[in-house]
Amino acid sequence: MWVWQKNIRSKDEAEWSARLASLPGVVFSSLPGKQRIDVRCYSDEPMRLLALYSAYGGDFSSVEEKDWVAATAPAQIAPLLIRDKLVIYSAEEQLPALQRRYPGRTLLQFPAERAFGTGRHATTATCLRLLCDEAKKREDSSWQLIDAGCGTGILALAALKLGAKSAVAFDFDPNAVEIARRNIARNGGTPSLHLLQADVFDWTASPQERAQVIVANLFSTILQRAFPRLIQSFVRNQPGVLIASGILRDQADDTTRSACTAGLQLTKKVIRGKWVTLQFAYNL
Repeated sequence: MWVWQKNIRSKDEAEWSARLASLPGVVFSSLPGKQRIDVRCYSDEPMRLLALYSAYGGDFSSVEEKDWVAATAPAQIAPLLIRDKLVIYSAEEQLPALQRRYPGRTLLQFPAERAFGTGRHATTATCLRLLCDEAKKREDSSWQLIDAGCGTGILALAALKLGAKSAVAFDFDPNAVEIARRNIARNGGTPSLHLLQADVFDWTASPQERAQVIVANLFSTILQRAFPRLIQSFVRNQPGVLIASGILRDQADDTTRSACTAGLQLTKKVIRGKWVTLQFAYNL
């Protein structure tokens, strides 16, 4: 494993997020007491990081192969409550107490690991809340879900627990797919979830995989290019809903324009800090 690291100004975070959007393993960390941000990009391919080093300076070095997210996470993180439906928790030993405290809710265990998506980031939590709202509207109908850029698999698994008939989840990062596979098994497994490694710009849904609801928690620059492909995955002749997140506030207008150009209609905009989640309707 290799890492490229650079110290940037806080006000330049959006610019650097867009610049590094196509790269996996990018981490932004605020520096305490300073208007600076530490940017790191991890990869098993040193030449990719050498290119960053050559273009932008900073530091480039090898690192110990270790899951630093899991290693530094608290042993027991407070559970995350989503509407009156879901409880996301981290440690197995929390389960008995949570079952007593939240009877009737679905409990899902997602410990901190390398892949993005433990539910606590503003984008993931907002997607979960909007999924709960959408599932409630569809209580009396059969619906399927596609999760593009699934990370740990939390959105797809939550959708199934909320009533989706089936789900397809894919991610470009093989590490994320492996972690998602572990999380599915950790939460009891399900034959209704098809998990695979795929690129959002290459993957095409089969007729059986088409869905009424699509979630895509990706970088805005990827979303803007992917909207035309994503809408091809909706079930034909049925109203569709697309929940898109991973969008910084100053990128929301461009992302909305790209979605509308592709044929989507904005129905909801949720702002949490610097992050925006957009919900769109689609009618073929």
